[in-house]
Amino acid sequence: MKKIIPPEVPLAERVRPKNLEEFVGQEHLLGEGKPIRTMILNDSLSSFIMWGPPGSGKTTIARIIASQTKSEFFSLNAVSSGVREVRHVIELAQQNKNLNKRTILFIDEIHRFNKAQQDALLNSIESGLIILIGATTENPSFEVIPALRSRTRIFVLNQLNYEDLKKIISFALIKDEFLSSVKIKSFDEDFLIYICSGDARILLNILEAAIIQELDKEEIHLTKELFENVVQKRNIIYDKDGEEHYNLISAFIKSIRGSDPDAAIYWLARMLEAGEDPLFIARRLIVLASEDIGNASPNALVLAESTFSAVEKIGMPEARIILAQCTTYLASSPKSNASYIAIDRAIEEIRNNPQYPVPLHLRNAPTDLMKKIGYGKDYKYAHDFDKHFIEQEYLPKELKTKQFYFPTEQGQEKKLKEYLKSIWNNKKKY
Repeated sequence: MKKIIPPEVPLAERVRPKNLEEFVGQEHLLGEGKPIRTMILNDSLSSFIMWGPPGSGKTTIARIIASQTKSEFFSLNAVSSGVREVRHVIELAQQNKNLNKRTILFIDEIHRFNKAQQDALLNSIESGLIILIGATTENPSFEVIPALRSRTRIFVLNQLNYEDLKKIISFALIKDEFLSSVKIKSFDEDFLIYICSGDARILLNILEAAIIQELDKEEIHLTKELFENVVQKRNIIYDKDGEEHYNLISAFIKSIRGSDPDAAIYWLARMLEAGEDPLFIARRLIVLASEDIGNASPNALVLAESTFSAVEKIGMPEARIILAQCTTYLASSPKSNASYIAIDRAIEEIRNNPQYPVPLHLRNAPTDLMKKIGYGKDYKYAHDFDKHFIEQEYLPKELKTKQFYFPTEQGQEKKLKEYLKSIWNNKKKY
């Protein structure tokens, strides 16, 4: 059997689309009449930033623009480039302008540029000296300075879907000389698509690695077991410092708040499998227990605090069980944000109104002088009265009609509400 030697250039690079007809996905931007396609076909580019997950086609779109527009195209990577490289391109752009030639600057991973580096682009974009095309996996709202965002359009790229990835596999098997030279007897496409998490680059790299691993066989069977052996673990899109980190914790918290333990457990598993710090999750559970459950189930805060302590002592992987117990309990508990609202109402009152003095009868009177001028006078000790309660004013007289805490009918808070209503009669609105 003739020995097949794999190419040195990765498959993802070998089959990268060269034109709009070969490109797969992002129909909302590259379909007929859509903005990026229209700019390319009309050769009427304006500065824009592409924001999307890894392997969704950002760099490929930039290269198609480079090959299909009448411009000089420069490409920088923000990881390895800085202000000096940007200024060099701007100098060349000035020369091009004198020759009535347009300059396009593509910056990959533009979110890696700091403020000073992004500032260096502003005047040249504003004057039209360069057309900027940026690519980022991070939310431009957080990672791109407002001045740069205001000078560019933001195009959001979607994660490639199942059909997109099937088309990319088919294209690679036909177009690539190496892949078309091997005999593939069976192919579990669905599992390959599943493990790549919408990333076309990873999909193609895994496909090629699996084929190379089986090259010594007459017939290649691309099975689930083979793909698992190649990758060891499914690719999970997650950046602890990036947007997906905040997206997942947000989905987790909102699922618990919404009393859906199944969804909450799913998002918990997503975070843990991606390598999230379990103590970060535990800290958020403590806040949620007070903010979203509060007095409807006071034990929620106790359990959440105990969860943090236990996770800290035990560590992963067993900590997942502790987090799961707390998560399902909190998600299944009655909810109340009455305490959370109460403290915010009180803070708003303090910030927006005068600081009234403490009423004399509530003041501490450790000395005879203080007693003589009325500190503590007429204060009634609640435990001396029936039911350990006596009606008296505890707020400054200017605020005597104010109420900040309105307990709900949820869980144990309903009992608190009934008790407060019974002792205060109609003085407070319970």
